Amino acid sequence: MLAIGMLYVYNYAELSGGKTMSKETSLLKEREGWLYYGVAVSYAVIGYVLGIAGLFSYAPLINAGATLLLAHSMTIAAYLIHECGHNVVFHRHRDNATLGRMMSWLCGAAYGTYEDMRYKHFRHHVDNDDVVWFDYEGFFERHPIVTNVIRFLEWFYIPAHDLLMHGVMIFTSFIIPQRRDQRLRNVSVILIRGGVFLTAAILFPKVALLYVIAYLMMMHILRFMDSVQHDYPYNTTLFETSRAPHKGDAEWEQEHTFSNTLSLRFPRLNWLTLNFGYHNAHHANMHIPFYRLPALHAELSGNDPNFVIPFSSQLQLYHKNRVSRIYNPQPDDYPKGKVYLRTAQSGTGAIGGNAASFLTSF
Repeated sequence: MLAIGMLYVYNYAELSGGKTMSKETSLLKEREGWLYYGVAVSYAVIGYVLGIAGLFSYAPLINAGATLLLAHSMTIAAYLIHECGHNVVFHRHRDNATLGRMMSWLCGAAYGTYEDMRYKHFRHHVDNDDVVWFDYEGFFERHPIVTNVIRFLEWFYIPAHDLLMHGVMIFTSFIIPQRRDQRLRNVSVILIRGGVFLTAAILFPKVALLYVIAYLMMMHILRFMDSVQHDYPYNTTLFETSRAPHKGDAEWEQEHTFSNTLSLRFPRLNWLTLNFGYHNAHHANMHIPFYRLPALHAELSGNDPNFVIPFSSQLQLYHKNRVSRIYNPQPDDYPKGKVYLRTAQSGTGAIGGNAASFLTSF
């Protein structure tokens, strides 16, 4: 509850006369949030600190455990950015933004701005589209050598495609013309994070290596969850205002959105990704917190397994398509809607996307 506690003190100081806070002026949107978000934020912060500390140990088992803890704490930090982006943690938007920015430093997404991440993700929801700036398929066509290197690395489960995307994010103000005004901030973050990592690499190379492994694990978790949640193509309209063809079509949105829970039998396992797998529920109502998504999913589907992609099938698709997935233009007969869902449930077909992370705001 560290970050939430700091925001509470700040928020309380602004209330006149120290009077009891009403529902409208209370810090969190829901009373239950003190428990759920308190635990999630505390886990992300404490897990990050303990994970980093454990990397310095001389005991291999502690190193291994610390690497796993660090990877998962960064993953939770990333999903907390998603929660903050939907303004479901705090009443005030600026408090959500403050926590979101804090979490972006933990999961390595601070090179760009929180506002840019939030804007791109809201376009995804409002337009019912994958709205991007970076045409990575066009990039792969123009740079076949880079494409082959990425394919080679992906075969060995090195998330090279995501490393490319995060590389663009690191130098966002130098690559994306519309963000040139962010250069001072962008360079400051590069110097701070880059300086700390370079120091660790020189003085404690094992620590730097294990941090990289933890970061790659976080990338795998995030893109594993993202990979089959939509059959949307992407459109390079991030900085345009043209109307999206399916904007506002809730029925179409649900038909082309898919839930990939970790388990329906043991629903608490889904807390490992803050219930992000209840994706139809999230798109049905993007204004409810993660801990209410299972109930909404049950209301929408009756917890019928025919409405979700089984975890075993997710693993099969992630493994089989790990190379083809990085450059997978959708042909005319690409599965859509209910056909996509049945294909994904079978664990077959060249389906699943890449590089759709809400952390990469382009």
